[in-house]
Amino acid sequence: MQLITNKKQDKKSMKKDNIKALLTLATTALLSGGAQAETPDEDSWEFDTAFLLYSEVDRVSAGEVILNATKTFQDEEILNLKLTVDALTGASANGAIAQPNVQTFSRPSGKGQYDVAAGETPLDDTFHDTRVQLNAQWTQPIASDYTASGGVHISKEYDYLSLGLNGNIAIDFNQKNTTLSIGASYFQDTFTPEGGIPKPFTSMLIGDGSVSWDDDDDDDYSQKPIGWAADFAQTRMGSEDNKTTTDLLLGFTQVINRQMIMQFNYSYSMVDGYLIDPFKIISVVNDGGLAQDNVYENRPDQRIKQSAYVQSMYHFDTTILDLSYRYMWDDWDIKSHTIDSRFRIPLGDGSYIQPHFRYYQQSAADFYAPYLMQSDFELQNKRPEFASADYRIGEMATYTLGLKYGMMVNNGHELSFRLEYYHQAPTDGGFDSPSVLASEELYPTIDAVIAQVTYSF
Repeated sequence: MQLITNKKQDKKSMKKDNIKALLTLATTALLSGGAQAETPDEDSWEFDTAFLLYSEVDRVSAGEVILNATKTFQDEEILNLKLTVDALTGASANGAIAQPNVQTFSRPSGKGQYDVAAGETPLDDTFHDTRVQLNAQWTQPIASDYTASGGVHISKEYDYLSLGLNGNIAIDFNQKNTTLSIGASYFQDTFTPEGGIPKPFTSMLIGDGSVSWDDDDDDDYSQKPIGWAADFAQTRMGSEDNKTTTDLLLGFTQVINRQMIMQFNYSYSMVDGYLIDPFKIISVVNDGGLAQDNVYENRPDQRIKQSAYVQSMYHFDTTILDLSYRYMWDDWDIKSHTIDSRFRIPLGDGSYIQPHFRYYQQSAADFYAPYLMQSDFELQNKRPEFASADYRIGEMATYTLGLKYGMMVNNGHELSFRLEYYHQAPTDGGFDSPSVLASEELYPTIDAVIAQVTYSF
């Protein structure tokens, strides 16, 4: 969650009502899936536009365009609309481990294959996608000291559709120095991955790259395949699947004094349905560490996440410190700590710089494994029920270091530039590296650069 300081404000102290409005909108943002714009002037439209570039070294790159529009009416009703369009391309880790020999993998569709050089982390370089997302939020007073907010969410990718609803009620008391927020959201997601839904723990088949279908239409998976395509079809269990997410949020905001405000949140999230990544595999190795097979991962069909969050904003004579901490835990045994800080320093004439530092650390899921031992996998009573080599649920630490520069242009409009460096360092989590794996890089680091230009008017 990111709080945006009112760009029209250039005073030595913040108005507490404005700060509280920011925190209330930010609470709603946790439920709607997108950051909300600042509180604009009454009966006016305000716009925030942004272009962002994200690039990992030798991996995924993304470009994103954001248009955020907010209108405040004279009766304190607020309409917020946000459009996000992003495109991703590059190489994505498929979950298999590096080996001292060349490895061959099938494309997710089963139509074609690719090779990975000896000693290299297996990456599928055909990864690409485009996402279009729209959020709409309506906020209005419903009684004295009561404010309600509701919104809708839709996001569409090539093989993924997400629909959502959210609602929030904020109650002011203690002379509007204290606000209690209660919110909920519900999302319905549908997966239609290219190549269909793999059966967990079935082998990734390696063919000759050719596919045959009984009607010569190799794009129609509803027809009966023949030859190698028939074998590939046996590893699938359908063309689509779904998951639902229900989020509950309890927020508490307190104005401490004219310079300081704090927010406390507790969130509960329950996810049900298809939680497997259909494009991830896991290597099965022998006692010497050599891969004998690559099988599709398997994860539980339910996940319950909880988090506690505290944030403080303090306005010094001229500068503003925004500091937050989040602790998250779930029934997959993942625990994480996030520290996020921003320090806004005015430079005069409406310009400012804002250093940013974020640190994140997480433990691994209880079913995370960089590989499976063949001796256990082939025995039904020793084979794990769930297993995934996805580094995103493994043990890791990350940090982000960046700087934002903003200036006032064109009669109060704001132009800002943000540049950040991101570093992710996975760890072994206590797993051994048998024989040949001891000389391979099983937990490669990821470095990325983030650049963003924002124009608000």
